[in-house]
Amino acid sequence: MPLIAWRFALALLVVVAPSIAVAADLPQQASPPTAPAAYVPAVPDWIVTIGAEGRIIPAFPGASDKKLGWSALPLFSIRKEGTPPDYFGPRDSFGFNLINSSVFQFGPALQIINQRKASDYAELNGLADVDYAAQIGAFVNFWPVSWLRLRGEVRQGIGGETGVTGDVFLDAVVPVGQWTLSAGPRMTLQTAAATSPYFSITAAQAAAANALQPGLPLLTAYNAGGGLYSYGAGTQVQYTFNPAWSAHAFVEYQRLTGSAADSPLVTQRGSPNQFTYGLGATYSFNMHPLW
Repeated sequence: MPLIAWRFALALLVVVAPSIAVAADLPQQASPPTAPAAYVPAVPDWIVTIGAEGRIIPAFPGASDKKLGWSALPLFSIRKEGTPPDYFGPRDSFGFNLINSSVFQFGPALQIINQRKASDYAELNGLADVDYAAQIGAFVNFWPVSWLRLRGEVRQGIGGETGVTGDVFLDAVVPVGQWTLSAGPRMTLQTAAATSPYFSITAAQAAAANALQPGLPLLTAYNAGGGLYSYGAGTQVQYTFNPAWSAHAFVEYQRLTGSAADSPLVTQRGSPNQFTYGLGATYSFNMHPLW
């Protein structure tokens, strides 16, 4: 081939080769357009918390601080993943949030009151038994600032007592590392139907109690009414080991007042000072919603 022909062929190759290379990189056949998939937001998991708590309590309402009983209760709560755990105070009734915001919660409240058997303690021999009672109502929490909770409860008694009980609690709740410290005042009001079964004494009961226990201070007939039942304070400390495990301990003090404190059962055979001590632990785990 003449030299001029070689030069022409080489120039043609230099111009055409890049176009061939680019064409080789392009897809041979364009994919047909597809409709975008509908966005389905992820369903957050639940965080379920279960646990148990043991308590040392007054043996009966108005008992001396030397007369102690005990009780145990389960602990349970459920919340959405990513939300902080609810604060639960030692005097709070069992319940759950129907309305839940950063400053306001509202929901049902349930509390079970132990029975009082007169045959269990010398101080009660001759008085009437009081059956178990369920107090059913509602609670409201208000958080004016992130570390202060005001809680109110109103509950109707069913069973051993049939009155109305109202509680007001104020708690400062302060996290310190893995610790959460809380404390504050409490106040309880009751109607006569809630107070009377535990503190009223008929003339016949007073006579029977004095005859059965002649060595104890004498009881007289008494009719307990409603009003301010008690005031006091409480404190709780909680330690969170990890996201799954935590433990807590608390002390609660109630000072009986008004009609309850004036009952001969309290003034002669008991005390207006009522202490409760508690210790518990909880375990939290994730659970995917079933729907």
